[in-house]
Amino acid sequence: MKKIVKKALKVISAANVDLTKSYKLQRKIVEIFHFPYLQFLSKTVDSEIAVDGKNIKVRVFFPEKESDKVLLFFHGGGWVTGTLDSYNKTCVTLAKQTDHVVVSVDYRLAPEFPYPAAVEDCYAVAKDLFINHTLLKVPSENITLIGDSAGGNLAAVVSLMARDKEEFYPQRQILIYPATYNDHSKDSPFISVREKGEDYVLTAKKLREYMELYIQNKEDFNSPYFAPLLADDLSNQPDTLIITAEHDPLRDEGEAYGYRLRDYHNKVEIHEIKDTIHGFFSLSLIPGPLEESYKYINTFLKGGESNAKK
Repeated sequence: MKKIVKKALKVISAANVDLTKSYKLQRKIVEIFHFPYLQFLSKTVDSEIAVDGKNIKVRVFFPEKESDKVLLFFHGGGWVTGTLDSYNKTCVTLAKQTDHVVVSVDYRLAPEFPYPAAVEDCYAVAKDLFINHTLLKVPSENITLIGDSAGGNLAAVVSLMARDKEEFYPQRQILIYPATYNDHSKDSPFISVREKGEDYVLTAKKLREYMELYIQNKEDFNSPYFAPLLADDLSNQPDTLIITAEHDPLRDEGEAYGYRLRDYHNKVEIHEIKDTIHGFFSLSLIPGPLEESYKYINTFLKGGESNAKK
Protein backbone atom coordinates (compact mmCIF):
# COMPACT_ATOMS: atom_id res chain seq x y z
CA MET A 1 0.00 0.00 0.00
CA LYS A 2 1.42 3.42 -0.99
CA LYS A 3 2.58 5.62 1.87
CA ILE A 4 0.36 8.54 0.87
CA VAL A 5 -2.71 6.28 0.83
CA LYS A 6 -1.78 4.81 4.18
CA LYS A 7 -1.37 8.28 5.69
CA ALA A 8 -4.75 9.38 4.32
CA LEU A 9 -6.45 6.32 5.79
CA LYS A 10 -4.79 6.98 9.13
CA VAL A 11 -6.11 10.55 9.19
CA ILE A 12 -9.65 9.37 8.36
CA SER A 13 -9.45 6.64 10.99
CA ALA A 14 -8.33 9.08 13.70
CA ALA A 15 -11.72 10.81 13.87
CA ASN A 16 -12.91 10.22 17.43
CA VAL A 17 -16.62 9.74 16.76
CA ASP A 18 -18.80 7.75 19.12
CA LEU A 19 -21.09 5.71 16.86
CA THR A 20 -23.38 4.82 19.73
CA LYS A 21 -24.32 8.50 19.93
CA SER A 22 -24.01 9.51 16.26
CA TYR A 23 -25.32 6.50 14.34
CA LYS A 24 -28.15 8.55 12.78
CA LEU A 25 -25.61 11.00 11.36
CA GLN A 26 -23.56 8.04 10.15
CA ARG A 27 -26.59 6.75 8.26
CA LYS A 28 -26.95 10.09 6.48
CA ILE A 29 -23.27 10.08 5.56
CA VAL A 30 -23.58 6.56 4.15
CA GLU A 31 -26.53 7.65 2.02
CA ILE A 32 -24.56 10.62 0.66
CA PHE A 33 -21.53 8.55 -0.28
CA HIS A 34 -23.61 5.69 -1.64
CA PHE A 35 -26.22 7.70 -3.51
CA PRO A 36 -28.63 5.24 -5.17
CA TYR A 37 -27.33 5.73 -8.67
CA LEU A 38 -26.88 3.05 -11.33
CA GLN A 39 -30.15 1.36 -10.40
CA PHE A 40 -31.49 2.51 -13.76
CA LEU A 41 -28.81 0.38 -15.46
CA SER A 42 -30.54 -2.76 -14.24
CA LYS A 43 -34.12 -3.94 -14.27
CA THR A 44 -35.25 -3.81 -10.66
CA VAL A 45 -38.45 -4.58 -8.81
CA ASP A 46 -39.29 -3.61 -5.23
CA SER A 47 -41.45 -6.09 -3.38
CA GLU A 48 -42.40 -7.20 0.12
CA ILE A 49 -42.61 -10.51 1.91
CA ALA A 50 -45.26 -10.81 4.60
CA VAL A 51 -44.06 -12.62 7.71
CA ASP A 52 -45.78 -12.77 11.12
CA GLY A 53 -47.77 -9.58 10.65
CA LYS A 54 -44.93 -7.51 9.20
CA ASN A 55 -43.65 -6.85 5.71
CA ILE A 56 -39.98 -7.24 4.83
CA LYS A 57 -38.99 -5.12 1.86
CA VAL A 58 -36.73 -6.61 -0.80
CA ARG A 59 -35.30 -5.28 -4.04
CA VAL A 60 -34.80 -7.67 -6.93
CA PHE A 61 -32.10 -6.92 -9.52
CA PHE A 62 -32.27 -8.78 -12.82
CA PRO A 63 -29.24 -9.48 -15.02
CA GLU A 64 -29.21 -8.74 -18.74
CA LYS A 65 -29.72 -12.41 -19.56
CA GLU A 66 -32.73 -14.31 -18.25
CA SER A 67 -31.67 -16.47 -15.32
CA ASP A 68 -33.15 -18.85 -12.77
CA LYS A 69 -30.13 -18.55 -10.50
CA VAL A 70 -30.35 -16.29 -7.45
CA LEU A 71 -27.97 -14.53 -5.09
CA LEU A 72 -29.75 -13.75 -1.83
CA PHE A 73 -27.83 -10.68 -0.66
CA PHE A 74 -27.54 -9.34 2.89
CA HIS A 75 -25.92 -5.91 2.98
CA GLY A 76 -23.27 -4.64 5.36
CA GLY A 77 -23.26 -1.58 7.58
CA GLY A 78 -22.65 -3.01 11.03
CA TRP A 79 -26.32 -4.02 11.37
CA VAL A 80 -26.89 -0.26 11.85
CA THR A 81 -26.31 1.86 8.71
CA GLY A 82 -26.76 -0.06 5.43
CA THR A 83 -29.87 0.21 3.26
CA LEU A 84 -31.26 -1.06 -0.02
CA ASP A 85 -30.44 2.27 -1.62
CA SER A 86 -26.88 2.46 -0.35
CA TYR A 87 -26.21 -0.98 -1.86
CA ASN A 88 -27.87 -0.39 -5.24
CA LYS A 89 -24.55 -0.08 -7.04
CA THR A 90 -23.18 -3.23 -5.42
CA CYS A 91 -26.26 -5.25 -6.38
CA VAL A 92 -26.36 -3.90 -9.94
CA THR A 93 -22.74 -4.96 -10.33
CA LEU A 94 -23.42 -8.37 -8.76
CA ALA A 95 -26.25 -9.07 -11.19
CA LYS A 96 -24.21 -7.90 -14.16
CA GLN A 97 -21.00 -9.70 -13.25
CA THR A 98 -22.55 -13.04 -12.26
CA ASP A 99 -25.64 -13.27 -14.52
CA HIS A 100 -27.64 -14.05 -11.38
CA VAL A 101 -30.84 -12.49 -10.11
CA VAL A 102 -29.93 -10.59 -6.94
CA VAL A 103 -32.44 -10.32 -4.10
CA SER A 104 -31.39 -7.64 -1.59
CA VAL A 105 -33.03 -7.71 1.85
CA ASP A 106 -34.07 -4.57 3.73
CA TYR A 107 -33.72 -6.14 7.17
CA ARG A 108 -34.49 -4.11 10.29
CA LEU A 109 -31.61 -2.07 11.69
CA ALA A 110 -30.29 -1.63 15.21
CA PRO A 111 -30.51 -0.02 17.68
CA GLU A 112 -34.21 0.57 16.97
CA PHE A 113 -34.49 -3.14 16.22
CA PRO A 114 -31.64 -4.96 17.99
CA TYR A 115 -30.58 -8.58 17.62
CA PRO A 116 -32.17 -10.89 16.64
CA ALA A 117 -34.41 -8.74 14.37
CA ALA A 118 -31.94 -8.71 11.45
CA VAL A 119 -31.41 -12.46 11.71
CA GLU A 120 -35.15 -13.13 11.80
CA ASP A 121 -35.79 -10.97 8.72
CA CYS A 122 -32.98 -12.51 6.68
CA TYR A 123 -34.03 -16.03 7.64
CA ALA A 124 -37.66 -15.28 6.74
CA VAL A 125 -36.72 -14.08 3.25
CA ALA A 126 -34.46 -17.11 2.76
CA LYS A 127 -37.28 -19.43 3.82
CA ASP A 128 -39.59 -17.75 1.34
CA LEU A 129 -37.13 -18.28 -1.51
CA PHE A 130 -36.33 -21.86 -0.58
CA ILE A 131 -39.78 -23.08 0.45
CA ASN A 132 -42.73 -20.71 0.02
CA HIS A 133 -41.86 -19.18 -3.37
CA THR A 134 -44.09 -16.13 -2.99
CA LEU A 135 -41.35 -13.86 -4.35
CA LEU A 136 -39.60 -16.04 -6.93
CA LYS A 137 -39.96 -19.64 -7.95
CA VAL A 138 -36.52 -21.07 -8.59
CA PRO A 139 -34.91 -24.42 -7.77
CA SER A 140 -33.46 -24.37 -4.25
CA GLU A 141 -30.13 -25.65 -5.55
CA ASN A 142 -29.85 -22.46 -7.62
CA ILE A 143 -29.89 -20.15 -4.58
CA THR A 144 -26.65 -18.85 -3.07
CA LEU A 145 -26.44 -16.81 0.14
CA ILE A 146 -24.08 -13.85 0.00
CA GLY A 147 -23.26 -10.88 2.22
CA ASP A 148 -20.50 -8.45 3.09
CA SER A 149 -19.32 -7.57 6.61
CA ALA A 150 -22.42 -7.64 8.85
CA GLY A 151 -24.20 -9.14 5.85
CA GLY A 152 -21.58 -11.89 5.69
CA ASN A 153 -22.30 -12.53 9.34
CA LEU A 154 -26.02 -12.79 8.58
CA ALA A 155 -25.44 -15.18 5.67
CA ALA A 156 -23.38 -17.49 7.88
CA VAL A 157 -25.99 -17.29 10.65
CA VAL A 158 -28.87 -18.04 8.28
CA SER A 159 -27.00 -21.16 7.13
CA LEU A 160 -26.51 -22.29 10.73
CA MET A 161 -30.12 -21.58 11.61
CA ALA A 162 -31.38 -23.41 8.51
CA ARG A 163 -29.45 -26.52 9.55
CA ASP A 164 -30.70 -26.30 13.14
CA LYS A 165 -34.33 -25.77 12.15
CA GLU A 166 -34.10 -28.39 9.36
CA GLU A 167 -36.41 -26.34 7.15
CA PHE A 168 -34.19 -25.80 4.12
CA TYR A 169 -30.57 -26.39 3.15
CA PRO A 170 -28.51 -23.72 1.35
CA GLN A 171 -25.89 -25.35 -0.83
CA ARG A 172 -23.58 -22.35 -1.26
CA GLN A 173 -22.64 -19.22 0.67
CA ILE A 174 -20.28 -16.36 -0.14
CA LEU A 175 -18.96 -14.47 2.89
CA ILE A 176 -17.16 -11.22 2.10
CA TYR A 177 -15.00 -10.02 5.01
CA PRO A 178 -17.60 -11.37 7.46
CA ALA A 179 -17.87 -10.56 11.15
CA THR A 180 -17.77 -13.93 12.92
CA TYR A 181 -16.47 -13.23 16.43
CA ASN A 182 -17.49 -11.20 19.48
CA ASP A 183 -14.25 -9.70 20.83
CA HIS A 184 -12.47 -6.76 19.17
CA SER A 185 -10.70 -5.49 22.27
CA LYS A 186 -6.95 -5.38 22.88
CA ASP A 187 -7.33 -8.93 24.19
CA SER A 188 -8.67 -10.27 20.89
CA PRO A 189 -7.07 -13.55 19.84
CA PHE A 190 -6.72 -12.25 16.28
CA ILE A 191 -3.63 -10.44 15.07
CA SER A 192 -5.61 -8.45 12.50
CA VAL A 193 -7.62 -6.75 15.24
CA ARG A 194 -4.45 -5.65 16.99
CA GLU A 195 -2.44 -4.72 13.89
CA LYS A 196 -5.20 -3.41 11.59
CA GLY A 197 -7.61 -2.07 14.19
CA GLU A 198 -6.63 1.60 14.23
CA ASP A 199 -5.45 3.03 10.89
CA TYR A 200 -7.64 1.50 8.17
CA VAL A 201 -11.01 3.32 8.44
CA LEU A 202 -12.91 0.46 10.10
CA THR A 203 -11.34 0.46 13.54
CA ALA A 204 -11.64 -1.99 16.39
CA LYS A 205 -13.34 0.77 18.36
CA LYS A 206 -16.00 1.18 15.67
CA LEU A 207 -16.55 -2.56 15.58
CA ARG A 208 -17.19 -2.60 19.31
CA GLU A 209 -19.62 0.32 18.99
CA TYR A 210 -21.54 -1.30 16.13
CA MET A 211 -21.88 -4.47 18.19
CA GLU A 212 -22.96 -2.51 21.24
CA LEU A 213 -25.77 -1.00 19.18
CA TYR A 214 -26.74 -4.38 17.73
CA ILE A 215 -26.53 -6.54 20.85
CA GLN A 216 -28.47 -5.14 23.78
CA ASN A 217 -28.60 -8.31 25.86
CA LYS A 218 -25.08 -9.21 27.04
CA GLU A 219 -25.88 -12.91 27.00
CA ASP A 220 -26.40 -12.72 23.23
CA PHE A 221 -22.72 -11.84 22.72
CA ASN A 222 -21.98 -15.55 23.12
CA SER A 223 -24.71 -16.80 20.80
CA PRO A 224 -23.51 -18.55 17.62
CA TYR A 225 -26.37 -16.72 15.87
CA PHE A 226 -24.41 -13.55 16.60
CA ALA A 227 -20.83 -14.85 16.52
CA PRO A 228 -20.91 -18.01 14.38
CA LEU A 229 -17.26 -18.77 15.13
CA LEU A 230 -18.47 -19.69 18.64
CA ALA A 231 -20.75 -22.46 17.35
CA ASP A 232 -20.07 -25.84 18.97
CA ASP A 233 -20.92 -27.66 15.75
CA LEU A 234 -20.26 -26.40 12.21
CA SER A 235 -21.15 -29.59 10.40
CA ASN A 236 -23.48 -29.73 7.39
CA GLN A 237 -22.81 -26.21 6.20
CA PRO A 238 -22.94 -25.00 2.59
CA ASP A 239 -19.98 -24.96 0.25
CA THR A 240 -18.36 -21.70 1.24
CA LEU A 241 -16.31 -18.98 -0.42
CA ILE A 242 -14.69 -16.49 1.98
CA ILE A 243 -13.10 -13.29 0.70
CA THR A 244 -11.13 -11.12 3.11
CA ALA A 245 -9.19 -7.85 2.86
CA GLU A 246 -5.52 -7.59 3.86
CA HIS A 247 -5.85 -4.41 5.94
CA ASP A 248 -9.08 -5.28 7.72
CA PRO A 249 -9.45 -5.97 11.45
CA LEU A 250 -12.03 -8.64 10.52
CA ARG A 251 -9.59 -10.47 8.25
CA ASP A 252 -8.43 -13.16 10.66
CA GLU A 253 -11.80 -14.04 12.16
CA GLY A 254 -13.28 -14.43 8.69
CA GLU A 255 -10.50 -16.79 7.71
CA ALA A 256 -10.70 -18.59 11.06
CA TYR A 257 -14.35 -19.30 10.35
CA GLY A 258 -13.34 -20.91 7.08
CA TYR A 259 -10.77 -23.10 8.81
CA ARG A 260 -13.31 -24.24 11.40
CA LEU A 261 -15.80 -25.05 8.64
CA ARG A 262 -13.11 -27.21 7.08
CA ASP A 263 -12.54 -28.95 10.40
CA TYR A 264 -16.13 -30.16 10.10
CA HIS A 265 -15.50 -31.43 6.56
CA ASN A 266 -17.25 -28.64 4.72
CA LYS A 267 -15.91 -27.50 1.35
CA VAL A 268 -14.32 -24.07 1.85
CA GLU A 269 -12.28 -21.71 -0.30
CA ILE A 270 -10.56 -18.66 1.25
CA HIS A 271 -9.00 -15.74 -0.59
CA GLU A 272 -7.34 -12.69 0.92
CA ILE A 273 -7.35 -9.69 -1.41
CA LYS A 274 -4.05 -7.86 -1.02
CA ASP A 275 -3.70 -4.08 -0.51
CA THR A 276 -7.37 -3.64 0.33
CA ILE A 277 -9.36 -2.37 3.29
CA HIS A 278 -12.73 -3.30 4.71
CA GLY A 279 -15.54 -2.15 2.44
CA PHE A 280 -13.70 -2.39 -0.86
CA PHE A 281 -16.40 -4.62 -2.35
CA SER A 282 -18.94 -1.80 -2.35
CA LEU A 283 -16.48 0.69 -3.87
CA SER A 284 -15.16 0.93 -7.42
CA LEU A 285 -12.36 3.48 -7.07
CA ILE A 286 -9.76 0.76 -7.58
CA PRO A 287 -11.11 -1.87 -10.01
CA GLY A 288 -8.36 -4.49 -9.52
CA PRO A 289 -9.57 -5.94 -6.21
CA LEU A 290 -13.15 -6.10 -7.50
CA GLU A 291 -12.07 -7.88 -10.67
CA GLU A 292 -10.10 -10.39 -8.60
CA SER A 293 -13.07 -10.94 -6.28
CA TYR A 294 -15.49 -11.54 -9.13
CA LYS A 295 -13.09 -14.01 -10.68
CA TYR A 296 -13.26 -16.06 -7.48
CA ILE A 297 -17.02 -15.57 -7.14
CA ASN A 298 -17.85 -16.69 -10.68
CA THR A 299 -15.55 -19.69 -10.52
CA PHE A 300 -17.17 -20.69 -7.23
CA LEU A 301 -20.71 -20.25 -8.59
CA LYS A 302 -19.84 -22.49 -11.53
CA GLY A 303 -18.65 -25.22 -9.20
CA GLY A 304 -14.92 -24.79 -9.73
CA GLU A 305 -12.03 -23.89 -7.47
CA SER A 306 -9.70 -20.93 -7.94
CA ASN A 307 -5.93 -21.08 -7.56
CA ALA A 308 -4.03 -19.54 -4.64
CA LYS A 309 -6.71 -20.43 -2.13
CA LYS A 310 -5.77 -20.82 1.50
